[in-house]
Amino acid sequence: MSSILITPAELSEALAGDAPVRILDVRWRLDRPDGRPEYLEGHVPGAVYVDLDHTLAEHGEPEDGRHPLPSPELFQAAVRAWGINDGDTVVVYDDLKNQASARAWWLLRYAGLADVRLLDGSFRGWVNAGLPVETGDVVPAAGSATLDYGQLPLIGIDDAAGWSEHGVLLDARAPERYLGEVEPIDPRAGHIPGAVNAPSIGNVASDGTFLSPEVLRERFAALGVVDGVAVATYCGSGVTAANNAVALTLAGFEPVLYAGSWSQWSNHADRPVATGAGS
Repeated sequence: MSSILITPAELSEALAGDAPVRILDVRWRLDRPDGRPEYLEGHVPGAVYVDLDHTLAEHGEPEDGRHPLPSPELFQAAVRAWGINDGDTVVVYDDLKNQASARAWWLLRYAGLADVRLLDGSFRGWVNAGLPVETGDVVPAAGSATLDYGQLPLIGIDDAAGWSEHGVLLDARAPERYLGEVEPIDPRAGHIPGAVNAPSIGNVASDGTFLSPEVLRERFAALGVVDGVAVATYCGSGVTAANNAVALTLAGFEPVLYAGSWSQWSNHADRPVATGAGS
């Protein structure tokens, strides 16, 4: 777990050391995508605010989904603006039990950064540990990190369509959205046929820390994820699916991300939609 997660105490100790640690504050919610006001009111000392909508995603046609991956050029410019250099340890967090910051973790790892951690327990864990909080903005000196896209497995819409024929496709959204009972933002309600519901919030305890690898492994095994079976995950727009990817990795699996997710699928009228359970 130490290669993926870092506790508040461990981060505090690392900040007191000599090795460079870059901290990214990735506050974002579906109903409040701009987390900068909360960041300015208080954040981990030295943390740089990350605008998920504009630096962890790029926007085009609805058929691309709401949060398609940023181009290598856009993302490298953002990473350097955050002050990151090759070889730095990068720690990401949010105030949503790492549901949003997992997107930054996944994308940074996908882009070739070797040492990226999630602050276990998120910002709340830092505050509850009695550690210092800084207000105002942090603007670091520009970094020089060089990215190498493609270091984690990724699939597109056509692969997602046939995934359940040979593997397990997990839908990280809340049950009511998976079942098609409600759809607050995308054009059609339901899920990709054959997908299994695995809400990402089930990966963490009430305090926002990730469940143990053993418990996570049991959770995913109950959904059909076992050694030797390919597993992919999606969500509404490729954000909370990354939290599933983190949890699957902690559990010892090698997950694949469908970044376009439901926001892409539901914008293609030719793609079938399933509703209810067991479909």
